[in-house]
Amino acid sequence: MSKLFDINLNRLVVFAAVVETGSITAAAKRLGLAKTMVSAHMQKLEAEIGSNLLVRTTRRLHLTEAGTLFYEACQKILQDTEAAISLASSNTQQLRGKLKISATVDYGASVIAPLAAKLTQENPELRIEIVSSDHRVDMVAEGIDVAIRIGRLTDSSHKAALIAHFEEWVVAPPDFFAKGLPQTPKDLEPYPFVALSVLPNVLNRNFVRQGYATESVKLTASIMANTASAVRAAVLADAGFMIYPDFSVKEDIEAGRLIRVLPEWTLPGGGIYAVFPSAEQRSHKVSVFIAALKQNYGG
Repeated sequence: MSKLFDINLNRLVVFAAVVETGSITAAAKRLGLAKTMVSAHMQKLEAEIGSNLLVRTTRRLHLTEAGTLFYEACQKILQDTEAAISLASSNTQQLRGKLKISATVDYGASVIAPLAAKLTQENPELRIEIVSSDHRVDMVAEGIDVAIRIGRLTDSSHKAALIAHFEEWVVAPPDFFAKGLPQTPKDLEPYPFVALSVLPNVLNRNFVRQGYATESVKLTASIMANTASAVRAAVLADAGFMIYPDFSVKEDIEAGRLIRVLPEWTLPGGGIYAVFPSAEQRSHKVSVFIAALKQNYGG
């Protein structure tokens, strides 16, 4: 008989929690178990496997070589198990299990967090983890179920669903252009620009007016930041102007904190996409999340 039947598969969940949180105490808190029970599960798992999985130091737990390989296998087993459960329950409206979503800091706070609140209220057994970063994450390595990508998609083995289109707007504090509002994109060049450093060619911009007149500008960044929230904060503190997606600045414009500049000139916009790993059967949780995202924020 396979050694698999000698292993309590619930211990895989405990082991994964210990690895991801870095300690027995943090894993116990995440799982809602007593610390002694988590320790007992780990001891029994190592006995069942017949190998040491963790090295215990005074500050943190570290994976052994065998533990690293076993953790990678555990992730796949747990993900496949959740997918199987979701698929089996796809004929019901209740979602259960974990859904891990990656998004930019700005989009994660303004769109994903409110939608996550709505979905978890409607589905009490659903757990959502939001990973916010303005850097592109490795979906497979970090166990991401859905990643929100803003802009233009690069070639990838992943699949994608278009959620909405967006425009890029030039915006600034109301009194920033005290000597007069710019009339052409070239008029922006002398002014300090606050740029998002993770974007390619962020200082070189091509504007189009009424579909035929074009103008290319080279901007000068007074401040560069690697998160959109830092860029916005600097601009609201009068550090300069910025180029920002329309969905992120409409509220600031309506509140009078920012104004749109050169509205008759357009910049290449892009799409908002939900990207998910390629698979023969998309997770039911992923399908429901994408449908809800399109319904509430699509356009």
